Amino acid sequence: MERDRAPRRPYRWYSFLTAVFVTTLVISNIIAVKLVQIAGLTLPAAVVLFPIAYIFGDVLTEVYGYAAARRVIWTGFFCNLLAVAAIWIGGLLPAASFWTAGAFRSAGQSQLAYQAILGFTPRLLAASFAAYLIGEFLNSYVLSRLKLRTHGRFLWVRTISSTIVGEGADSAVFITVAFFGILSTNQLGVTVLSQWLFKVVYEVLATPLTYLVVNALKRAENEDYFDTNTDYNPISISQ
Repeated sequence: MERDRAPRRPYRWYSFLTAVFVTTLVISNIIAVKLVQIAGLTLPAAVVLFPIAYIFGDVLTEVYGYAAARRVIWTGFFCNLLAVAAIWIGGLLPAASFWTAGAFRSAGQSQLAYQAILGFTPRLLAASFAAYLIGEFLNSYVLSRLKLRTHGRFLWVRTISSTIVGEGADSAVFITVAFFGILSTNQLGVTVLSQWLFKVVYEVLATPLTYLVVNALKRAENEDYFDTNTDYNPISISQ
């Protein structure tokens, strides 16, 4: 296994993992508009998929290192930005007079349905983008630092600890920015805790799968990267 080297050589599965990570992120933001009830908790539908992005973040950092994960995080950010821009432009384009969507009988109704499901408010976008960047980078940083502290042992400690920090920050930032002044302080706290708890439990239950994927990737890529000389600046392009 190789250490003390920026992961610049080509990897067999790195591009595939990047594609799945980005797809998970973009779809999560689209389905987040629907609220669901799971085990008595009211949550956005994205909670069934979005935690997978954190699991992939764990896998990328554990196998390829923080710098490689950083590239994927920024790739996801800009791809999501592109998706939002495309959806917004699509909403601005005039609807064809004969266009109907599903059960809607007129173009006007179909346009309203498009805006209701796919439309984004600036405040929600700001909350989503800020929460994503803060949460993902904290998740990757904590896992990377713990890997050094534990000398590569106790993967479950790293994945769960990084999720507690990353998902906690993600939930707190998103809910606060998106709903401050709309929900009461008590409601904000309950909503943040509900999302945080659900995501952490999700990660714990997925731990056996994470072990399977990480171990298979380390063998396939002949890589187990340790960030001993890594620049942890989120916007650094030096590695």
